[in-house]
Amino acid sequence: MDRKLWGACLSEFFGTFLLIFIGVGAVAGWVLNELPYNLWDVALLWGLAVTIAIYVTGAVSGTHINPAVTITMAVFRGFPWKNVIPYIIAQVLGAFTGAAATYFLYRGAFAQFEKTKDIVRGSADSLATAKIFSTYPAPFLSNWDAFFVEFMITALLLIVILAVGDDRNPLVPALNHLTPLVIGLTVAVIGGSWGSLTGFALNPARDLGPKLFAAVAGWGPIGFPGPDVYFWVPVAAPILGGLFGAWVYDRLIQTYLPAQTKVPAGRSKAN
Repeated sequence: MDRKLWGACLSEFFGTFLLIFIGVGAVAGWVLNELPYNLWDVALLWGLAVTIAIYVTGAVSGTHINPAVTITMAVFRGFPWKNVIPYIIAQVLGAFTGAAATYFLYRGAFAQFEKTKDIVRGSADSLATAKIFSTYPAPFLSNWDAFFVEFMITALLLIVILAVGDDRNPLVPALNHLTPLVIGLTVAVIGGSWGSLTGFALNPARDLGPKLFAAVAGWGPIGFPGPDVYFWVPVAAPILGGLFGAWVYDRLIQTYLPAQTKVPAGRSKAN
C-alpha cells in the first residue's frame, strides 16, 4: 500500500472512530444514565459527530467514513476502485474501535444498568443495551420494511452530499467552509424524521463494526447477527440506496445545472 493510500485509510479509520465515539456515546448516556434527551437531541449529536469528523479528516481522505459513500463515489464520481476495499476495511475497524472505546468509558454504567434492570447480557432482554451500539428496527417493522426505510434515507443523504460537493452547483461557493455542517445537519434531520423506525444507520460500517464489537463483548448473537439476522439490512440497504440517490441526483438535478463558468486565465474562483 502506497503512503498516500495508507494515510487516507488512517484518516478514514480515525474519522469513523470519531463518528462512533461521539454518536454511540450520546446514545449510551441517553439510555444508561437516563439523560433527558429526546430523539432530536441524539440525532443532532450524531450529525455534529459527522461534521467534526469531516473537519478533522476531510483534507486527507475526503471523509467518506461510510462504505455507501465510498462505493457510490467509485461508481459515479471516479473514485479509484483499488481504494474501495482498503477504505471500507478502515471504516469498519474505526467503527469497531469507536464502539470499544465508548464501552470502556461507560463500562460501569453498563454494569449498573444491567444489575438494576435485571438484564443478563446475551439474553433477549439485553437487546435494550445492544441497541446502544448499533441499529435495530422498530418492533412493527419487518426486515424488508426496514430495508426500504434505510434505502430511502441513504438515497436522500447521498443526494445532499453530491449536491453540496458539485462544482456546477451555483450555490456551492456560498457554502464556503460550511459544507461539513450542511452534511451533518442532513444526518440530524434524517435521524429526527425517521430515526424512530430503524435508528438511521445510513452507513454499513457504522452498524457492522459496533455489532461485531457487541458480539465479542458478551452480547453474542443479539449483537451479531442480531434478532432475525437483521445485520444484513443496514449493510445492503445503505449501499443500494446510496447508488440510487446518486442516480437520481445525476438524472434529475445535475443534468439541468448551468454549465460551469470558465475562470479567466490568471484568476481563481475565489477572486
